[in-house]
Amino acid sequence: MHQRPVLLVIAHGSRDPRHAATVHALVRRVRSRRPGLRVETGFLDFNVPSVQGVLESLAAEGVRDVVALPLLLTRAFHAKADIPAVLAGAPSRLRIRQAEVLGPSPLLLRALERRLHEAGLTPADKASTGVVLASAGSTDPEAIAVIDDLARKWWRTGWCAVRPAFASAALPRTEDAVRELRSLGCERVAVAPYVLAPGFLPDRIARGAAEADVLAEVLGPAPEVARVLLERYDAAALAPALAAVGA
Repeated sequence: MHQRPVLLVIAHGSRDPRHAATVHALVRRVRSRRPGLRVETGFLDFNVPSVQGVLESLAAEGVRDVVALPLLLTRAFHAKADIPAVLAGAPSRLRIRQAEVLGPSPLLLRALERRLHEAGLTPADKASTGVVLASAGSTDPEAIAVIDDLARKWWRTGWCAVRPAFASAALPRTEDAVRELRSLGCERVAVAPYVLAPGFLPDRIARGAAEADVLAEVLGPAPEVARVLLERYDAAALAPALAAVGA
């Protein structure tokens, strides 16, 4: 029987212990949705095991095929430069396919709405509520454009207004977007962090939400996020086999 490629989830890593705990919770949900699929986790920085360490262990076991999936919401520097560089140093016996990043996806908008409902909003509140789509931010214009587009698409589903905000590298900040939505006349303002795990920048988003009425949790191990992860894995696993990365 043909062995399915191992799924290697590549997370950024953080000094904040909540980050790794949330990544592991998401990976557990992915495993529970796809029994029999081997799922490993590697970190680019701060946490162990490192991506390189996991790849070397897999090669030593005799694994041949790996799908490397960046645990990222946009295609910015890590997806375009960091991760390919790490994968290029993998043991030569491994055939590695790099999956697409998680966003954008309609499932992620559903996950954002789930978090807002868990924070106390109801579907009946939608038309009178303005939402700040608060992301970590990036210096990559492509990543910023994706967030702007996502905010427009989400607004078209019936919110009073949706404004993007960024915790770093781009403007506006969360607090400025909250004030703008107030000035537009939305009855209430909610902040939806478009981030996967807690940490320094999500904490900055939370501080910026001080004047909002509702602050949702990070996406974390939402079932919709696990579904997107498996969709990206399946698409990459079906792609034509690549030559060994290190060959």
